[in-house]
Amino acid sequence: MNRAAALVVSAMISTACFAEVVPGDWPQFRGPGAQGASAEKGLPVTWSQAENVAWKVDLPGPGSSTPVIVGKRIFLTCYTGYNVPRQDQGSPENLKRHVLCLDRDSGKTIWEKSFKAELPEQPKIRDEHGYASNTPVADDKRLYCFFGKSGVVALDLVDGREAWRAPVGNGLNGWGSGASLVLAGDKVIVNASVESSSLIALDKNTGKEAWRAGGIKEAWNTPVVVNLPGGASEIVVPIMQKILAFDPATGKQLWSCDTDIRWYMVPCVLANEGVVYCIGGRSGGALAVKAGGRADVTGSHRLWTGTKGSNVSSPVFHDGHIYWMNENNRTAYCAEAKTGKVVYEQHVGGRFTQVYAPALLADGKVYYTTRDGKIIVVAATPKFEQLAFNDLGDRSTFNAGIAVSGGKLFIRSDRALYCVGK
Repeated sequence: MNRAAALVVSAMISTACFAEVVPGDWPQFRGPGAQGASAEKGLPVTWSQAENVAWKVDLPGPGSSTPVIVGKRIFLTCYTGYNVPRQDQGSPENLKRHVLCLDRDSGKTIWEKSFKAELPEQPKIRDEHGYASNTPVADDKRLYCFFGKSGVVALDLVDGREAWRAPVGNGLNGWGSGASLVLAGDKVIVNASVESSSLIALDKNTGKEAWRAGGIKEAWNTPVVVNLPGGASEIVVPIMQKILAFDPATGKQLWSCDTDIRWYMVPCVLANEGVVYCIGGRSGGALAVKAGGRADVTGSHRLWTGTKGSNVSSPVFHDGHIYWMNENNRTAYCAEAKTGKVVYEQHVGGRFTQVYAPALLADGKVYYTTRDGKIIVVAATPKFEQLAFNDLGDRSTFNAGIAVSGGKLFIRSDRALYCVGK
């Protein structure tokens, strides 16, 4: 076989690895369906620096984006060159975003791409949130990455070649840019609240703008595609004081609902059997809304409201109950999905700081990741039971969600990516 033929065969084999996104993959923020849930069983419950860490890889820079996993490849983003915690401030001209492709079984680097920032950038970002907080999304061919003001870029899964790049606005904010991407059919959905106060749909094949909806104010969350009975779907995104739903094909606003939550919205919504569940707000707040309505549905479709919530971390749904942890008061919550009644409000044992990462539901358990690297595991039952309090000994910042694939947990900090499992 000559060299040219060998290269063709090699490319065919590599491409075949990505024939489809399968249930064992973690292709976007909060995993399949963007609900923070994994169907895998037998996942580790306890670990430490010396126990159940299959491998650890140092990263070139910090980031809050969750690892994305397709097949046996992990994709994640980070940044270098400017405002890196515990380093000299540096110069904005040196700011770069990096996209890494790693082998899932060993952590070895397969390819790496770097991208210079579109300047001027935010000169300082509060609470070390950094410039790589947006989680990519993957389909069977490409990885789509969002870099805030620097736009969205599509990369080939096999070798990282750039397919297209698209701007979504020039806005900046002291909290940085944090919303992640989601796919809806042949479109990449971008919450560009910071960049242009817009929800934008890009053609995933070309990067061309398909539609744009305005009025997306104070929305730091990742949109969720809600599937309705009969095959229809909606894109749901909470904004300040409201939840909005849009037609994925046209961008037309379908309905809105008042939340009674006065300020910005960070947690992602949950969706189950045509009902959307939402928490948020510095002072706490929660509600349930029946999807599928039209115009203002506050009086007709809002099922219940509550006063307990979380300002940052996203909740999970299991067996008729909603689970979440407040970002500041070290309290875990469980509420009835049907009524909103709080079943338990439990102070969690162990010393830890805030909780920003989204909750993970897996194998009948809820995993909560703290910003100082503790992972708390509780039973996903209406009676509170703390099962484990894990510490990797990494004293950097943990803001990213946990990814699940192949019976293992993938946990990233500002310093490293950990593969936790036997």
